[in-house]
Amino acid sequence: MTTTNRLARRSAALLLALGLGTPLLAGAETLRFGGNFTDDHSSSRAMEIFRDALAERTDGDLTAQLFPNMQLGGAGENVDQVASGAIAGTWIGISYLSRTVPELEALSLPFAFASREEAFELIDGEIGELLDAQLAEKGFVALGYMELGFRHVTNNDRPLETLDDFQDLKLRLQPNQTHLDTFRAIGANPVSMDINEVYGALQQGVLDGQENPYSIISTKRLDEVQAHLSDSGHFYDFIVVAANRDTFNRLSDEEQQAVREAMAEAVAWQRQTAAEEDEAARQALIERGMQFTPIGDETRAALREASQGVVDDLRDKIGAEIVDRVLEELAS
Repeated sequence: MTTTNRLARRSAALLLALGLGTPLLAGAETLRFGGNFTDDHSSSRAMEIFRDALAERTDGDLTAQLFPNMQLGGAGENVDQVASGAIAGTWIGISYLSRTVPELEALSLPFAFASREEAFELIDGEIGELLDAQLAEKGFVALGYMELGFRHVTNNDRPLETLDDFQDLKLRLQPNQTHLDTFRAIGANPVSMDINEVYGALQQGVLDGQENPYSIISTKRLDEVQAHLSDSGHFYDFIVVAANRDTFNRLSDEEQQAVREAMAEAVAWQRQTAAEEDEAARQALIERGMQFTPIGDETRAALREASQGVVDDLRDKIGAEIVDRVLEELAS
């Protein structure tokens, strides 16, 4: 696809998202959601389940229109569009909202989660309710939390077998200060960059590597520009479906309930599907030519020890109470 065609497609999508394209049916209302995940990612497929379930629950009076695969721009742009009310909502990695709600960084403690089940228990409980309230204060409504997954480092320089192997690697990370601080603590050179720029930066050698869940590495075809794959699992990451608070509150009680029920159905499907696809994505990357090097227990312990100062810094930044509550929940 040429640059001109890509721009034309994006402009047309943006016009639709802003309600300036084809007219809507009289009496019907459409909620527009933008996302940066590819069409085949489990979160985008889950949003299709949400769309269909919402239409069924409201007899078509309230529908959702989806714009995945960065049709409306990158994740940062999608957040801005939701904040302004230009679109109704977005599904994004939770780190993209951490600048707006710093308390979300309490979910990014390095090497904190032992399993996805532990992560879901945390976000579905009191911690999730507390963060939902913080999002609401900033003009967002959290409709649900899907799995993005454990994040793993890839690079083009060398296998990652020891703490020293991370030294000076220029790695792309999400715009999350805790993530960046963690990689500085283990000796890497992290760079904050939107996902839509990563493939080109890796291809041109601007970056040595990046970190993402296996599913994103696979669906973004980063194996085409990366040689080495690890199982660092340094953070567990969520996808949040965030809506504009005012747009959501303008819906009737029945419509709000329909949105939440449809999203609950979509989230349940995505969590199960993401878990099933995680190992398959890792195997697919290996089969497509990446060299996989598992990180041993000794190295993982060294990484955890090197990054513990980040936890103390986070207590100072967002308050000890929420950080300690997360740690207590994980320890219980």
